[in-house]
Amino acid sequence: MIMKLETEIIESRFSELMNKHFAASSIPRGIHCLSLRLTNEYSSNAHARRQLPSPELLPLVSNNSYHHFILSTDNILAASVVVTSAVESSLEPSMIVFHIITDKKTYAAMHSWFALNLVSPAIVEVKGVHQFDWLTRENVPLLDVVDNHNDIKDYYHGSHITETNLSDTTRKFASKLQVRSPKYISLLNHLRIYLPKLFPDLERVIFLDDDVVIQCDLSPLLEIDLHGKVNGAVETCKGEGEWVMSKRFKNYFNFSHPIIAKHLDPDECAWAYGMNIFDLRAWRKTNIIETYHHWFKENLDSNLTLWKFGTLPPALIAFKGHVHPIDPSWHMLGLGYQSKTDIENVKKAAVIHYNGQLKPWLPIGLEHLRPFWTKYVNYSNDFIRNCHIMDS
Repeated sequence: MIMKLETEIIESRFSELMNKHFAASSIPRGIHCLSLRLTNEYSSNAHARRQLPSPELLPLVSNNSYHHFILSTDNILAASVVVTSAVESSLEPSMIVFHIITDKKTYAAMHSWFALNLVSPAIVEVKGVHQFDWLTRENVPLLDVVDNHNDIKDYYHGSHITETNLSDTTRKFASKLQVRSPKYISLLNHLRIYLPKLFPDLERVIFLDDDVVIQCDLSPLLEIDLHGKVNGAVETCKGEGEWVMSKRFKNYFNFSHPIIAKHLDPDECAWAYGMNIFDLRAWRKTNIIETYHHWFKENLDSNLTLWKFGTLPPALIAFKGHVHPIDPSWHMLGLGYQSKTDIENVKKAAVIHYNGQLKPWLPIGLEHLRPFWTKYVNYSNDFIRNCHIMDS
């Protein structure tokens, strides 16, 4: 009877993790409604189709004296929070240019939102991946890999239940679920590796994930001396938190594999994606993109056994030797899984990042951390109200 009860407890924990995984991977009804209503608005309302940016501002989109931010996402509500928080926190909002990249299915809705909700004096450009001539299968091998390789589809979209092993720890099982997040094979998630090609006229940019909130002026980041490096990022091996700031290469790579053991150091410090300063001029002189492609294919040829997570591991290798560490206060991680995050530290951080499953727009988001995000949602907006996206 005791053994039976223990088994039932384990199964219950696994079921809880499974439900959390599906909740984190789902699109909330309100956000889906928002996309549908805005797409309809694009087809029926000329104001929703107005040119972004307006013709007189178009030259500023490639003017390197401005502060350029890049965001790649299909989540309209999240994009709105990122842009709004950046503009409201800026000391010079008139110098901000936001380049938002989205997929073809979301383009009309994303365009509608920013055409109908201008964030003046900042400038917003919305582009769909289908509008970049450079994004072809010849230039981006990942397009073919994601579309045609059955192993990847099976790995990320296969049955999780058949792989349940009661001998796993809950941590190990949670990891198995996490690596199967559909976002890891989304082109939007990999687009950051092509920034120098997608924006050939830009010199220095700040790249942001869609699950961040900006709480102070970020323009000083664009003046940081990267000492010839390509990527300014917060290192994630300096703190004591097991989940938040204690990540080294051994946390991401499979060092029992001979290829990994031969080329990488398990104790090398990892760094954070999600708020990065990229020197695109320096990047164009490197082979970072080619290295990324090489290791992505190497992982494929090794039956996806070289690393545990989707986009950061190949980047850790590709940017090796090209990263300049910046002060941790610029980028605070873990608000999407660390329930014991210190609120006072959250208030002080320049950028807070809800990386992890518990996104603030999901019902499973951490209640005490959600207000830092919801304060930038305009709940009086007609689309927000009509889709019942309510302030919790």
